[in-house]
Parts: sequence; C-alpha cells; structure tokens
Amino acid sequence: MTSTDLHLPKGATANDRYAVDIGPESAAWTHSSLRVVELAPGGGHTFTTGDSEWIVLPLEGGCTVQIKTASTEQCEFQLLGRESVFADVSDFAYVPRDARVQIASGAGGRFALAGAKCERQLPARYGPAPEVPVEQRGSGACARRVRNFASADSFDCDKLIAVEVITPGGNWSSYPPHKHDEHRPGEESELEEIYYFEIDGPNGLGYQRVFPSRAGGSDVLAEVRSGDAVLVPDGWHGPSIAQPGHDMYYLNVMAGPGETREWRICFHPDHTETTGGYR
Repeated sequence: MTSTDLHLPKGATANDRYAVDIGPESAAWTHSSLRVVELAPGGGHTFTTGDSEWIVLPLEGGCTVQIKTASTEQCEFQLLGRESVFADVSDFAYVPRDARVQIASGAGGRFALAGAKCERQLPARYGPAPEVPVEQRGSGACARRVRNFASADSFDCDKLIAVEVITPGGNWSSYPPHKHDEHRPGEESELEEIYYFEIDGPNGLGYQRVFPSRAGGSDVLAEVRSGDAVLVPDGWHGPSIAQPGHDMYYLNVMAGPGETREWRICFHPDHTETTGGYR
C-alpha cells in the first residue's frame, strides 16, 4: 500500500450511511472493519452483521440497540453513552454475526461500529462502563490511558480486539514502536489494525508513524486530525504523537487469522531500551 492508501483523512471513506466506512474490501485486507454512524435527534440506523461480529460503541451521545438473530428473540440494550470520547469510558453492546441490528438515538449522537470477520455466533451482550478495565500505561512524556473495553483478556469475542487510548497533549503513545504482522506462537500474533483519531479542541492535530518491518512494507508519517484513520496492515507502528495542549484519542480495532484471539506484539529492537513506554 502507498501512504495515501494508509492515511484516510476525514470524509475519505464517507458515504450516505456512514461518516467512516472501512472494511476488508476497501482496506485490501481480510478481517478488520470500522464504521462511524452519525444520527440526528430521533434518528435511527439499521444494518445486518453478515459474517462479522460488531461492537456498538458510543463516541458522543447515547442510543438504544435492538438485536435479532434467527435463533433468538429480539433483545434490546440501552446505552447511556457519554458526552465525548474525552469525557469518560462508555458502555457498549456486542452484536453477533448473522443478526439484524437497529440503533436509535433520541438526542442524536455518533456511534462507532468496530467489526471483525468471525466464525462463531456468540450471544449478544451489554458491556457496562464500570466494568471496563482502565490501564495507566507508560510514564513521563509516554504516559497515556488505555480503556480495554474489548481487549483479548477483558471481553469475550470470537476474533475482534478493540481498545481506546487517551494520549495527553504533548505526549507520545504506541511507543516503543511495535508490530504484530507475523504468526509466531507465544511471541507475536498476526493482526490487521485500524487507528481512528479524535483530537480535543479546535485545530488540534497529531502524528502517526508506520514504517516497514519487511521489504516493501507499509510506510507512512501522517498528520492526523479528528475523523482521520490510519490503516496498519503490517509494519512497525508508533509513535502516536499528540500536539501540546490537545489531548489525542484513538480507537484501535484489530483482528487476524489466528485460531487463538490474542494480542502479542514485538518491539522494535532499536527502541527496546527506551523508558516510559510499554514497560
């Protein structure tokens, strides 16, 4: 892929249904998807999950999520949501494959749909905000806050892994650079990854680096703003850098072909002595 393919500025994937619409076909990969739907007050959105599992995650506002599968009665979850991604952790709804979903919002809002192609049809479930593990990772200029709402060890999915990261203005995250583009049992898992960004405050920006782990691999240095996304099909990724005075949010959506759903990463050997990062 070229740098243009990897950095998707706000609106680059928009259509009449979604403000962001990234899937295997458009990303030229196999597993991971991300959509963002914007609803006016009283608005609704209906979709079918097909061969993917999805999490409905409020970015701004709350909603009702109705889910119907062929084998179960319709269930409904009320998501309280939040004022913004910078305000707090949100509750969320897990939606299985082969289901019909209706999202409705009385006050309106923006809602992320994080998805992954999968094999098993798991039960629809509600994820309460108080049960989301929040991790303070790194220190000093590499400190950030990770909301592990659907990490591999915190919430059961078939293939999907998703987390949120808040990086304080002026700090680095996704550091040291790391990768997960090879299947090496016990050491590294193969995962496609989407970074979706929002920046706090007007005119805020950040930077995202992805560089090759192999000849001809992914290579981009992107200036990112609210609504942008960066694709990581392979390669070392990091740092993610927040402009001073502007906190940076990103939603990571990951999935891969491994039989075991796990997040195992390899650090770049030139940065393993760096302090304040993952260690």
